[in-house]
Amino acid sequence: MAAQTEESDCAREQTKAEQDVDQVRQRAARDQKRLDSGVVSSPKDLENLQREIASLAKRQGDLEDVVLEVMERRESAQERAGELTERVASVQAKIDDATARRDAAFEQIDGEVATATKEREVIAAAVPADLLKLYDKLREQQGGIGAAKLYARSCQGCRQELAITELNEIRAAAPDTVVRCENCRRILVRTAESGL
Repeated sequence: MAAQTEESDCAREQTKAEQDVDQVRQRAARDQKRLDSGVVSSPKDLENLQREIASLAKRQGDLEDVVLEVMERRESAQERAGELTERVASVQAKIDDATARRDAAFEQIDGEVATATKEREVIAAAVPADLLKLYDKLREQQGGIGAAKLYARSCQGCRQELAITELNEIRAAAPDTVVRCENCRRILVRTAESGL
């Protein structure tokens, strides 16, 4: 934006300088025409007219130098604006690509969530209502994880090794008894790898 504004300012400045040059050129042409026409007969007036034409020629040269300097600055500003526009386009292309990949990932995740939700509904239908209610309550309290695997005498929910008395109580419990971790209160899932 700044580079485009600079280029626009230079364009206005160049237009103004070119108009100034045109005005001086037109005035010099009028004076030269007057001089050439022979209308001015007084030597003093002729001398003044020649001095004015010389002064206008010098002024025209100075203004043309200003025009050239402004044109150089404008060209530089145009190049800078072009470079920045290309960079913006490149960054926008990367953003568009990242957005497309993100949207595809969201789509995939949404599909996985839908599949997992259906699977959960099927499994939840086979779980006793009171156990499911306890699990949902624990899951809400424990940041989404209501049950954890008991692996090598450790709760995989809180990563704490259970005390020997807890392990003895779990060993003595019937296979269908709901056992919970004393540390995090999650439901413990017993497997062959539990270390019991």
